[in-house]
Amino acid sequence: MRILGIDPGLQCTGFGVIDVDGPRLHYVASGTITTSPRDGALLPGRLKVLFEGITEVVGRYQPQVAACEIVFVNVNPQATLLLGQARGACLTALVVNNLPVAEYTALQLKKAVVGYGRATKEQMQAMVQRLLALPGQPGKDAADALGLAITHAQVSRTTEAINRVAPLKARTHAAYKDGRSY
Repeated sequence: MRILGIDPGLQCTGFGVIDVDGPRLHYVASGTITTSPRDGALLPGRLKVLFEGITEVVGRYQPQVAACEIVFVNVNPQATLLLGQARGACLTALVVNNLPVAEYTALQLKKAVVGYGRATKEQMQAMVQRLLALPGQPGKDAADALGLAITHAQVSRTTEAINRVAPLKARTHAAYKDGRSY
């Protein structure tokens, strides 16, 4: 299985592609897609760059599934909104290219890769390097993206095993029943 990890950001979106062969993880590619208001691009143009960049990565590496980081709410609401829009452009590109998308929080990512939910960026880079047997450390955004792909590889194996024993049924949240929401 080939997994694409996406670490969304308006200025720098990281991507990482790995192949999974049973318990073995193999590095395929990683990098960043960057946008900057200094280049004269307004927000819609920057979102277009992200959308087209993700579409190009999907076309080039042909992943079967994608994993994307869930946006957290930080102190600056404006930054959170901008990050959410960048994430939306990335998710839209993945869905338009017919990829199933799994989503993980930063805490889940760090616990799965480093074993500690408050791990630093440097610790993430070192563990990704070790897990994928890379000759050098990947950049911070690329390391997070590769970490998301690694997280999905681990989680999907566990989820498949659980579903073989006891399949889960989907729940409908915020659905209306007899005119009332529950």
